[in-house]
Amino acid sequence: MSWRNYRFGCSIIAIALVALMTGCGGSSNTTMVVTLTPGSAAVLAGQTVQFSVSGTGVSAGSVTWSVDGVPGGSAATGTVTSAGLYTAPTVSAPASFTVGVVSNANFSLGAAATVSVLLTGQVSSTKNPQVAQYSIMAPAGSQVQIQFGPDTNYGLETWSVSAPSGGGSVSILVAGMKGFTTYHMRAAVQLSASTQFLDSDHTFTTGGLTAAQTPVITTTTATGMTPNPGIELLDLLTLSATGTQENVAATDLAGNVIWFFDPGYPANTIPNPVKLLPNGNILINYDSGVVDGTGSILQEVDLAGNTVFQLTAADLNQALAAAGFNLTVVGSHHDFAVLPNGHLILICGENKTFTNLVGFPGATTIEGDVLIDLDTNLKPVWTWSEFDHLDVNRHQLSFPPDWTHSNAVLYSPDDGDLILSIRHQSWVLKIDYDNGKGAGDIVWKLGYQGDFKLQGGTDPADWFYAQHAPYIASANSSGVFSLGLFDNGNNALNSSGVGCGILLTSPCQSRVQIFQLDETAKTATITFQDKLPIFSVFGGYVETLANGNIEFDECASNFFATTADVFEVTDSTSPQTIWQMHIAGQFAYRAFRIPSLYPGVQW
Repeated sequence: MSWRNYRFGCSIIAIALVALMTGCGGSSNTTMVVTLTPGSAAVLAGQTVQFSVSGTGVSAGSVTWSVDGVPGGSAATGTVTSAGLYTAPTVSAPASFTVGVVSNANFSLGAAATVSVLLTGQVSSTKNPQVAQYSIMAPAGSQVQIQFGPDTNYGLETWSVSAPSGGGSVSILVAGMKGFTTYHMRAAVQLSASTQFLDSDHTFTTGGLTAAQTPVITTTTATGMTPNPGIELLDLLTLSATGTQENVAATDLAGNVIWFFDPGYPANTIPNPVKLLPNGNILINYDSGVVDGTGSILQEVDLAGNTVFQLTAADLNQALAAAGFNLTVVGSHHDFAVLPNGHLILICGENKTFTNLVGFPGATTIEGDVLIDLDTNLKPVWTWSEFDHLDVNRHQLSFPPDWTHSNAVLYSPDDGDLILSIRHQSWVLKIDYDNGKGAGDIVWKLGYQGDFKLQGGTDPADWFYAQHAPYIASANSSGVFSLGLFDNGNNALNSSGVGCGILLTSPCQSRVQIFQLDETAKTATITFQDKLPIFSVFGGYVETLANGNIEFDECASNFFATTADVFEVTDSTSPQTIWQMHIAGQFAYRAFRIPSLYPGVQW
């Protein structure tokens, strides 16, 4: 009986056929099982799969093999020998075939397995010489990931990308490779929970930056210590108009540049900030750095450097007018927050002229800041202005014209509010945003002359001054929670209330601080403080790493020499250095550890 005739007798289950002899012409009530191993497989055209058969009353020589119901198979479906060796056919698109087996002694006993035949992928270059594009045809319902590394042990991987509905081409940008190095890579196509296809090995040789373009970076790791895994994403400042070093880059923990972005803007065009988005792209805000927001360009790029969108200051003002807001901004600057719903919160400069401010007779034009909420279509839907909520006669640094100099905005997941760092007020605010429904009232002010009583330190000496980069250092973001920041220390007050000054020759000192905030009791307790031996006059970043250590960025660790330093230290009373990065010839507005260049993937 042929395989087709057998199918009239009993149905086939994809991996194993269970046949009750009483239901298929036998006289016994014994359950008979025949199994093919493997139960499924994936190969390239021309490759082979060795199947084996097991079960009661069957052996390799006592069965008939078929492909798609044809004994021995065919050129179109692939062939299978009497020993169960399947050879895949040439295909023009991914295809699946069924390898079957039936007992010659009992046609009611048989089994079937699925073989997916795929085409090898293609690797091509991109506009970024350190980024490759890997394309492969993938079946519907499958997931594609690229494995890559300096040899065929690979070791690194991209994130997984789903095949299009109905199947089709999947293209993945492969980034994270050192310059001028040959890498091996292959696609891993996950067809089901138990079936994975591994493409043949491909090689790609990267290009890279010239010596003049490459940031000058050295790293050291303390003996016997292991830093938190990941890479460093760097937001560098080249203040010289003739500087050639790249400002946006990622490095491995040895300091090797493994990714960069060169927009072709003048060297003194400042990126602040640079962030990896949930969609795998990079979002960067640029401005000239002369007046906050001047000539701003908000730009989303993919890992190859292709622009996804850009929003200039002129574009933003046009969008504000179209949305009915009576607001004109200088431009976006210093930071943005990416919300879970895809909205963006921008910090933007706004100029207003006042008459006879305290200490400033006549007309004075000052710059404050506004927050602008852009929806997923980059349409403004909510705004908040410091001019409506703060006293313009409270000014501490660089006034006029730079009244507030806001430099960071965070989203508070627990209550849907916003946390804003205002450097020139030495305050961190929580603002009633309520996921776009809030009235904009200030919930609290943290810092000297704010709403919280300082505990675990001396007021005013242990408050922060001219701070950067607050971050939520606990799992929750309301009630009792932790907030960390980089205390630059400009004009910091001592225990007598006397400021250290803001000049580089002053005895100011920078610190890394973490506070436990009690929003109800209005207490701020210092739980971590690292008093640094330097005065980093501007910039900086702090974060708690997955291993519990704390990383911080001394943006200007030696202002006269134009250097930056990044440290990973223990969270302890006397922090111990685990790892250090030194950057020469550039400042580091922000430097921070991320798991990899792919969201959800740890390197």
